[in-house]
Amino acid sequence: MIVRISGEDQYRLDDSKRAELNQLDDRVSQIVESGSEDGFQEALGNMLDFVRSNGERIPDDELVGSDYILPPADASYTEAAANFTGEGLIPD
Repeated sequence: MIVRISGEDQYRLDDSKRAELNQLDDRVSQIVESGSEDGFQEALGNMLDFVRSNGERIPDDELVGSDYILPPADASYTEAAANFTGEGLIPD
């Protein structure tokens, strides 16, 4: 799967990592749905770090479509809240 971090890079992530990425996505969604910002930046950072450390960065000159687009690391709670609802960004 191809995951883009907005304003950053695209990463090729093995499909075997989907469940773990989905768990991290669910954690961000739970925080957003709670209505409290507590823990949001940490949970988002954990998800982005997972992609960076487990994915292979796609070179800038290689054009591929993204399966999932994640918000940038500096996204505010309010900006991200519109996207992290229900199943979040990574559907089950």
